[in-house]
Amino acid sequence: MVKAIALLSGGLDSTLAIRVVLEQGIEVEAINFITPFCTCSPKGNGCHISKKVAINLGISLHIENVSREYLNVIKYPRYGYGKNLNPCIDCRIFMFKKAAEFMKSRGASFIITGEVLGERPMSQRRDAMSIIERDAGLRGLIVRPLSAKLLSQTIPEREGWINREKLLGLQGRSRKPQISLARQWGIFEYACPAGGCLLTDPVFARRLRDLMSEKRDITLNDIHLLKIGRHFRVSHTTRVIVGRNEQENEKLMTFVEKGDWVIRKSDLPGPTTVVRGDIDENLKRIAASLTASYGKGKNLDTIAVKIKRIPEGKEEMLSVDPFRQDEITKFLI
Repeated sequence: MVKAIALLSGGLDSTLAIRVVLEQGIEVEAINFITPFCTCSPKGNGCHISKKVAINLGISLHIENVSREYLNVIKYPRYGYGKNLNPCIDCRIFMFKKAAEFMKSRGASFIITGEVLGERPMSQRRDAMSIIERDAGLRGLIVRPLSAKLLSQTIPEREGWINREKLLGLQGRSRKPQISLARQWGIFEYACPAGGCLLTDPVFARRLRDLMSEKRDITLNDIHLLKIGRHFRVSHTTRVIVGRNEQENEKLMTFVEKGDWVIRKSDLPGPTTVVRGDIDENLKRIAASLTASYGKGKNLDTIAVKIKRIPEGKEEMLSVDPFRQDEITKFLI
């Protein structure tokens, strides 16, 4: 039996693409790549959505965490960024190269993906698809079942491994045809139909671009920290992250590393603040004033805060004035 490897995000398009191919009696194994930038998995769901989709489709799934390698794709994209910090073409090349390795290891003949012609402005144009196939070393070996009738014939179609007439001809950004098809097949378990990537979010992209300006090695801890709280740049090498609520305060503490500073108000409810980077007495007071500017007592003239270096630092007490809004804004990332 002919075997195909499917890139399965757990989203609607990749789910339907697999179903279209399964309808032809082709064996399919799926691979899912984990990075810190996907926003599709439901919050609080301990089971990755792609696992549920694979179970519902009756196929095996291989999950591979590529987070560390993927940071280099973001920092050095050959084909540049989209509107924000999304290196979509380089991202697809990276993922397809990984899928090609998996394809060879599993004895599969080709790759299928849920890409739809014209759905994404950067990576799902005809010319971009051609570049991606070429640079990934997969010319003619990527089948896009949802748009196949609008694209050039692939090797699997030409060799008769897959019937082109039973593939689809979808294009454009509307997901209505996919949602209708999913209902027809009784498919209701999938992540957000339009996908989701933090690198396309302007706030997150601005924070990441700022972090990259420090010109140091970026860790996964740094990336996860970017998702939480309010972020401030107080020097070229120092960032201040202020929690927005109790849940974020708790989450911030899970990402505190050795050498970070933690600040809290002494006698009033308020945010937890994490300071990462070089710090001196002046920067301590700036970070303390930012902390004092949120939560209870922010309208007082002076607020007492506690500051401690993690893990061995001795707790210090500072009395600072909360910042005015214009003073806050000049530090905000």
